[in-house]
Amino acid sequence: MILTGWKNAKDWETAGYGLKISCADRDRIFRRSQKRVRLILEMPGGKPRLAEANINKASFWNGTCREMISKDIRAWMHEIGAAPWPKGRPPKFRAHLNDDGHLVVSCQNLREKD
Repeated sequence: MILTGWKNAKDWETAGYGLKISCADRDRIFRRSQKRVRLILEMPGGKPRLAEANINKASFWNGTCREMISKDIRAWMHEIGAAPWPKGRPPKFRAHLNDDGHLVVSCQNLREKD
């Protein structure tokens, strides 16, 4: 699956950051009863960063937002050089659910190939 970078403000310094998932992938891998998703954010040549995001909110399930938001995602995006990004060209990342139910997110920005 592909996740897309997201931020909620014009100001890069104070914005909240997240990863947006498609409705189809969201419905395939998550249950509405879930409150949180645990993420493993891969680092280039290093130990992965662990994060949690709240998915127990109407905006995640109603089809309009679908973002997994976390301060750890924000820090990770800056650390791997995926943020800030050019207007209208958010980063994209491959992700998969591992056997432990964690969402593993690659640190390779697929937009770099565009």
